[in-house]
Order: sequence, then structure tokens, then C-alpha cells
Amino acid sequence: MIAQQIAQQITQQHGPIRVFLLDDHEIVRRGIKELLESEGDIEVVGESGLAQEAARRIPALKPDVAILDARLPDGSGIDVCREVRSVDPSISALILTSYDDDDALFAAIMAGAAGYILKQVGGHDFIETVRRVAAGQSTLDPSVTARVLDRLRNGPRVDPELEALSAQEQRILDLVGQGLTNREIAERMFLAEKTVKNYVSSMLAKLGLSSRTQAAIFATKHPHA
Repeated sequence: MIAQQIAQQITQQHGPIRVFLLDDHEIVRRGIKELLESEGDIEVVGESGLAQEAARRIPALKPDVAILDARLPDGSGIDVCREVRSVDPSISALILTSYDDDDALFAAIMAGAAGYILKQVGGHDFIETVRRVAAGQSTLDPSVTARVLDRLRNGPRVDPELEALSAQEQRILDLVGQGLTNREIAERMFLAEKTVKNYVSSMLAKLGLSSRTQAAIFATKHPHA
């Protein structure tokens, strides 16, 4: 009810809540669009099934809320969230996913998402979440945020030889050490495969290594997680 009242105030001030949809399934996009626009105070101003296209179009359309599927054929909604908010932080993002796990939550929060919705959510709750995010509220459960902050504050001490690496590069190094491919790492971390490839190249350069094999050996000798 409160979210709806806030949404009505927003509508009175600058018109319907503007939403962009990113999901690789057309039938899912169509269903979400019909659900949202049936309310009268929400308008879907654009949609896409590809991450790269969405990252290009969203800043130009300037929606109030971007609803982003976490897993896409050419990347991740979390990557799109990060890219879009680096260009225009006024655009709020909701990550839409079928999976509920801490890695996805952590990635979404670190990318600047205002919320994280499971595809199993009911229609009423979905609409209320969109309204709350459009009003500038975070829909993340406080306990979730607390877990992420605890993970940031109380992470393991970093081996001196790993200090040159960012936290993301350190995680990728661990996964390389476990023998995962770039594609598998991308799926695990909700990143685009190209993004992982760039991280791996940067990681190798910082460590003075020339191959993934050397990185895997290095990772086994310098565990930090």
C-alpha cells in the first residue's frame, strides 16, 4: 500500500514509472510487460534479450527502473547493471533470477542493484518491488546486506603476493586454480565470458605470469579463501 501511494506521487510528478526489461525469453518479457502495464502507473519503454544491446539502450532511454535477467546468452544482467549505473547512477536496477544464493546476492549488491527478485515471486509482490525501487528504496533484506558487509569486513587476509589483485581478480584466480574455464567462471560469478577473459589477462599481467597453467599452480601455492 505504501509503495503504491509513493508510486502515485511519482506518477503525479512526472508521469508513469518507466521500466526497461532485459530477459532472453520473449514470452517472459511479454508476461512481465502485461503485468506491469495493467496497473496503469507503469510503462515499459524498452526491452531486449541481449546484454550488450541493453547496456547500450538503457542509458539512452533513461528508465526509472531496469529489470535485468541475471543469466543471458551474451553476458549477465549484473554486468549490465554495473555498466548502466556507471553511466547513469539515477537508473535503479532489479536483478531477476531463478536462483537464490549468496554469490548472486553479493554480485548484485556490488554492482549497485537496488533489488534482487526471484522469478517465482507473485505478481503483486513483483509490482510492489518495482514501485519501491522507482521511489528510490532498496528492496534488499537487511539480513542479506548484513551478510555482504560482513563478507567485505571479515574477508580472509590477503597473501602479500596477491595484494596487486582486486578482490574480483583474486576470486577468479581461485577458480582458475580449481580448473574452471572462463565460461564456467562467468556462470559461477554472473559475469560475461568476455569480462572474465579480461580479468584473467589483467591478473596474469599483475602476477607476471604467462599462462593459465602457471596461474593455477600459483593459486594452489597461495590460497587465500
